[in-house]
Amino acid sequence: MASLKEGARREVERHAEELISLSERLHADPETAWEEHRAAASVPESLDRAGFEVTSSYLGLETAFRARFGSGPTRIALCAEYDALPGLGHACGHNLIAASSIGAALGLAAVADDAGLTVEVYGTPAEEGGGGKIEMLDRGAFAGVDLAMMVHPAPVDVAEARPFAVSHSKITYTGKSAHAAAYPEAGVNAADAFTVAQVAIGLLRQQLPASARVHGVVTHAGDAPNAIPERTTGRWYVRAETLAELAELEPRVVRAFEAGALATGCELAIEAESKPYAEFRTDETALARYRANALALGREFAPPGQAARMNRASTDMGNVSQVVPAIHPYIGIGSLPATNHQHEFAAFCVGGTAQRALLDGAVALA
Repeated sequence: MASLKEGARREVERHAEELISLSERLHADPETAWEEHRAAASVPESLDRAGFEVTSSYLGLETAFRARFGSGPTRIALCAEYDALPGLGHACGHNLIAASSIGAALGLAAVADDAGLTVEVYGTPAEEGGGGKIEMLDRGAFAGVDLAMMVHPAPVDVAEARPFAVSHSKITYTGKSAHAAAYPEAGVNAADAFTVAQVAIGLLRQQLPASARVHGVVTHAGDAPNAIPERTTGRWYVRAETLAELAELEPRVVRAFEAGALATGCELAIEAESKPYAEFRTDETALARYRANALALGREFAPPGQAARMNRASTDMGNVSQVVPAIHPYIGIGSLPATNHQHEFAAFCVGGTAQRALLDGAVALA
């Protein structure tokens, strides 16, 4: 076992420069959910050169791929995320996720025959709200996999993922335009509908479980100040500890949006942007081994508290974990006080500490 670990580590280190270059290219060229065409083409290039069988547009999804190496009885899957955030670029560090998963796969491929492995890499688009892994699961991905893994950047190291279940919805109110000064009584104000809904949600929060989260943005609220807004749109997330709790909570939030429609006379449409993300089910044996490997590399895991909160962030990897054994540890890039989904965090996703995290994450997974 020691020789296998050493062989995997050496292979990751041999590709260090290549992996860092991949991460930096992704960081400099962010693409958002379902638009990751350049990333989906460039991320598996190292695997192709290493002899992996690469399938592009996997399962009919243009920005997904699968790469496979070996023929052993134990199937290990690495998940490579590479979508960025609108307006924030790689402020969640998916450039590092992709590179560390590629590194881990290359490390495992070097010992696949001796360890009895089939190594698979899944390029998984649209984690940031699009549910790419759920789409892949629905089309048959991950079937028969023995362990699925990835490592996610965070301010500090946290071993266990405990993400919320979450639903993603597009909200649309439709009213009637009118001249705001001359004929205001002829209008039906779709912007007011959102105001009523947000007040109702704010009051609802007093009666929600402490772990629940309801948040969103209005993406369009009108076109001219002298015209009553006739159509407004927004994106809203509802989070809970489990899918079961989410199913109980969502109707209460929907009633708040219905209140906006009732009060203003607008029509309301609610459209799911993806299937809900599930809570995470951790494979404790695999996580214990990851933790031991990370400690041996000199990593230090943060105690529970403010600094360790990123492990509560929702992910469609939770849905994968409901189907196959999985781990989703977080690896620190030394960014505090900057945290995920901030411009300052994006700046930390390249450079010295990010490079170390990338390589440590790949080695610890392998």
